[in-house]
Amino acid sequence: MSGSRAAIRYAKAVLSLATDQKVADSVNDDMKTITDTIAQSTELHQMILSPVVRSSEKKAVLTKVFTDANKLTNNLIDTLIENKRLALLNDVAASYVQLYDQQRGSQVAKVTTAVPLTDDLKAKVLDKVKELTGKEAEIENIIDESILGGFILRVGDTQYNASIANKLDKLKREFTLN
Repeated sequence: MSGSRAAIRYAKAVLSLATDQKVADSVNDDMKTITDTIAQSTELHQMILSPVVRSSEKKAVLTKVFTDANKLTNNLIDTLIENKRLALLNDVAASYVQLYDQQRGSQVAKVTTAVPLTDDLKAKVLDKVKELTGKEAEIENIIDESILGGFILRVGDTQYNASIANKLDKLKREFTLN
């Protein structure tokens, strides 16, 4: 738990600096790139967490991987290395993105469907999310064929499950109870 608190503190500090320097958008893009890259590369993730790899080697690798990063992002990485907290990098990046979205009054609506959403459906989902929450949202479409049809909408802590698999599961439970 203390790790996530520390990650949030670092993220708040970077967001504050980025906002003051008017580079919050650029740093947000960097943070999304960091979380995506670490999620896609188990080797990078293991290298960041490894106590065997020297800090100087970690810094060299991260500098090469994130060459186009903003100066503030590079300063964050340096600070985490100096404080021996580099293992928090992914959590700090994820917290930054979340705090940035809150600051902008935006949010991410995760829509899980069996097939990709069309542009028309995306627009309808965005309208519905704005109607329900009063905030703008970005759509993240997750494809999961196991839901068979329908959709699962998750915005923040709220989830609406209108999938065929869920409806079939409810029917199954009703029949087993009777």
